[in-house]
Amino acid sequence: MPPSQPLPKAQRMSYRIGRGEQGVLTFEPYKSAILPLWRFKTPAIARQSSTNIYSKFEEYDTHDDFVGMDMCRKFLQMGMTRAKRYANHAGGRKYDKATGEELEKSEGHAGAEEKLEASLVFREVWERAKMHRGYLEKKERFRAEQKEWDKEKRREAKKEGS
Repeated sequence: MPPSQPLPKAQRMSYRIGRGEQGVLTFEPYKSAILPLWRFKTPAIARQSSTNIYSKFEEYDTHDDFVGMDMCRKFLQMGMTRAKRYANHAGGRKYDKATGEELEKSEGHAGAEEKLEASLVFREVWERAKMHRGYLEKKERFRAEQKEWDKEKRREAKKEGS
């Protein structure tokens, strides 16, 4: 999505910051714009990926697009957590397919060190993004606007139900 085309207000207000990476792979058009930039196979790939995502983050900041910024933050966080999962579990599986039980962490498997380093690369950029002054200001403004929007929608629904 070109950042110069703002989302309709109703769609923007439907976005939820959520916990961690919630909604990162479902909220369009941002998912399609950021997902191709997201890679963590090696530390070098993670560096390039996190740099590209952070550039996108800054682009959204320039266009006063908090949702885009937050989606970039979520992808950075997801890079950190997914790479860490592959560092902790050979093959990246945290849960047993059949039972759903959490698998024990594996130690010394091939690629573990590389994935841990990739995780740290993403962590550094994620920390920078979540403390970015423009991000924090836009987050506060977005939450206040969303609160008012939700309140208005509840009033409208109550009127229609009367």
